[in-house]
Amino acid sequence: MNKSMKPKRAYAASRRLESARRTRARIMNIARSMFSDHGIDAVTIASLAASANVSVSTVYALFQSKEGVLRALMKEALFGDRYRAAVAQLDGVSDIIDQIRATARIARAIYDGEASHLGPMRGVSAFSPALRALERDFEEMRFALQEDRINALFVQGKAKPGLSIIEARRILWMYTSRDIYRMLVQDAAWTPNHYERWLSLTLVAALVNPAYSESLP
Repeated sequence: MNKSMKPKRAYAASRRLESARRTRARIMNIARSMFSDHGIDAVTIASLAASANVSVSTVYALFQSKEGVLRALMKEALFGDRYRAAVAQLDGVSDIIDQIRATARIARAIYDGEASHLGPMRGVSAFSPALRALERDFEEMRFALQEDRINALFVQGKAKPGLSIIEARRILWMYTSRDIYRMLVQDAAWTPNHYERWLSLTLVAALVNPAYSESLP
C-alpha cells in the first residue's frame, strides 16, 4: 500500500467525523427548540429531520430514536461543562467531609445546567412519558454516582451515628434532588449561591458525625 495514501485517508476520516459532529449538534439544537415549542410528544423524527435539513436515516444513525435525541440533550444539559468542572474540583479533594460538602456544588452544576438548557422544554413537556422515563434513568445514574462518597464516609468512621449506609445514600440523593433545587431556587427565588451554601451545610449536618464536623468553617 502506498504510504502516502494513509494521511489522506486519515484526513478524510477526520473530516467525516467533524461533519457528523456538526450535524449531530445541529439536530440537537433544533430538537431542543422544537421540543420547547411543541412538546416532546408532538415532535416526530420526520419533522425533526426536515427542520434540520437531513434525512430521517441520518437522525436514526446518530441517535437511534427520538428518545435517543432527548437523552443526548439531557446528558449535555445535566452532565455538561458545569458538571465536569465541579467534578474536576471534587477529584482534587481528599478529605471525605469536604467531598460531602462539595457535593452541593455538583448538584448546583447539574440543575443550573438543566434550567439553562432545558427549562422551556421541561415546562411544555412535564407530563411526557418519554421525559419521565429518561428522568428515572438519570436519577438512577445520579444515585449510583454518589455511592463511593457515602461508602468512604463509613469506611473512615465519620458517618453520623445511627445511620446505615443505605439510609445515608437515600438522604444524600434526596437533598441533592431536582425537587429541592426547584422549590428553593425557582419557587422561593433563592440564588444558586444561597442554595449551594445551604445544601453544603445541610449535607454535613445530616450525614457527618458531629465530632468531626464541629470544627469545620
